[in-house]
This record gives sequence, structure tokens and C-alpha cells, in this order.
Amino acid sequence: MITASERAYAYAKACGIIGKSFVGRRIAALHPIRRLSELDRLVFGSEAKDLPERELLFDMEQRLSHRSVTALFSILNSYKKAPELLKMLIRVYEYSDLEKVLALLIQKEKMAKPACTPLGSYGTVNFDAWPDAKAMLEGTEFEFLIEKFFNQNISADDEHNEDNINLETILDRHYYIKLWESLKELKKSDREAAERIISEEIALHNCTWVLRLRSYYFLEAEEVKQHLVIIDEHPNLCRDALAALEFSLNTAGDWKKWRRVKFLNPPSHDGSWIADARYFQAAAAEYLYRLALRDFRIRPASMDAIYCFFKLKHFEEDLLISNTERLGMGMPSKSVLGVMETSL
Repeated sequence: MITASERAYAYAKACGIIGKSFVGRRIAALHPIRRLSELDRLVFGSEAKDLPERELLFDMEQRLSHRSVTALFSILNSYKKAPELLKMLIRVYEYSDLEKVLALLIQKEKMAKPACTPLGSYGTVNFDAWPDAKAMLEGTEFEFLIEKFFNQNISADDEHNEDNINLETILDRHYYIKLWESLKELKKSDREAAERIISEEIALHNCTWVLRLRSYYFLEAEEVKQHLVIIDEHPNLCRDALAALEFSLNTAGDWKKWRRVKFLNPPSHDGSWIADARYFQAAAAEYLYRLALRDFRIRPASMDAIYCFFKLKHFEEDLLISNTERLGMGMPSKSVLGVMETSL
């Protein structure tokens, strides 16, 4: 049972952190940035590092993730027993790291262990056992991946490629099903906004996968369906994705009555058009960001507000890392999620 004092303390702390985060109006501060070192000083102040640009790029990405996780930990520690929903929201880092690590092992890449985000007691995978997949996964909820991906001999490049797609979508489904289960542990009055945003996120995520798998991997409809996230009690979360399987990827007119048409890219200057999965994903991310931004202030005593805080910190981290990568390539800083200078 979450007490009223825990709710008040967590929300007050979240408001303080958001006030210093690059969301809402503060995103505008990123636009004039031209060099990585400038972004480092803007975000980290006196803790900025004097490193060559190439070294600074990798170092900043690690520090940005650590910055976000530290903020999320500070909220989790506000509760005597943190809700499972919040634990799943911080474990998204574990899922991301696991996908990265296992993909390298599936491809039999010989390299040092990739950097992973420490999650303390919230983590379950033993990343220190790299490169022994069995030792990393044994005794965890991911143990089934050992038999699926590592108790076999695969050598063909196309099979590696197929395995990587399967790994990503398997982990996606696993995460969203667990996230949905953790959401349902909350009282309905405590999860209204969170349920709405998670439902939209899953639905849009499925649409993105349809576009990706059709555009990049040329999969047929029946193959694509196997990679979608299906929530048994909410089958409509696949409805828009399934509808998208019927449309031509290079005929804009086919998509005019699609429910998610507003997230699609506009025609090019010469009038040609092809559905762009990356554009759709970015537009969907901006939409979800705006939902979280709006709902963060609406019901401060509910778990909805803290869920929205976690989502805003995730979006901020993605934004800062994307800008870090742009600057590392010599491009000016720019919001990847579009014009998000909404007041907060």
C-alpha cells in the first residue's frame, strides 16, 4: 500500500527534477549548441569533461544514461516498496542492454563486453558473465532464450539477420506483456493516464514494426504478424498494424483513411512518396511525449503522474543522446522529436 506521504514526497521530488530537465520550454536551450563540449557544459555544468570530441561522444552517452537512471532511482527510493510498474520502467535499460549483448553473441562477434547500465537490485541479468550467455541468463525470466538462440549452430548471414529480428521482437513482446501486467496491479483510479499512454505506445510500436519489417526486410504479411505485441485482453492494440499490412508502401492514397495517417511522412518535393518507418517512429515518439507532458500535472497524487515522470526522463535521455550523436557527426544540435517547446 502506497501511503499519502510517499505519494507527496515522490511527486515533489519529480517536479524538482523535471524543472531542471530538458523537456517543455527548456528544450529550446539545445538549439544553439554547435559542439559536443558545449552540450556537455550545458547538461553537466561543472562536471563537464575536457576530452577530445571522439572520446567525449562515447563518454557523454554513458553519463547521460547514468544521469537518467540516477533520477529514476531517486523516485523509486521514495517508496518503502516501489510499485512493479515503476520497476518495469527502469528495467527497460536491462532489456535494451540484453538485446545489444545477445545480438553480438548470436553474430559471434569477438569484442569486449558492451557498456551496460547498472541497475543494482532491480537488474536480473548477470552481465558480468559475458560472453557466457548461459551464465548470464540462468535463473532469470530470460532463461528460455538460451535454448532458442544458443543451443544450435547457425552460420548463414541471413539466418543471423533473422535471429536478430526475432530477438528484438521477442524481447519487445516480453517487456510489454510484463509492463501491462504490472500496470494492472494498480487500482484503476491510479492508472488511467498510464493505461492510455501504454495502450497508445503498444499500438504505435506495432505499426512501426509493420513498416520496418515490410520496408527493410520485405517480409510478407503472415510473417510480420508473428512479430507483433499482442495483449490478450486488449486485442485492438494490433488493429491499426494489421490494417497497415493491406496498403502499398509507395501509394500514399492507400493510407488516407488509416487511423494513424497523421504520423506518416509527407510526399517529397517531386511528389513521390514511400512510407518511412523512421519518420513514423519519431512522430509517434513526439505524440507520446506530449501525452506524458500533459498528464504529468493533471493528477499529482496518482501513480499516473510518476509514470509520466519516468516517460519524460526516458524521452529526455533519447533526445540528448540523439543530439550528442548529431554533434559527433558535425551536425548542429536539433530536436529529434520535432518542435517540443511546449510549456510545462
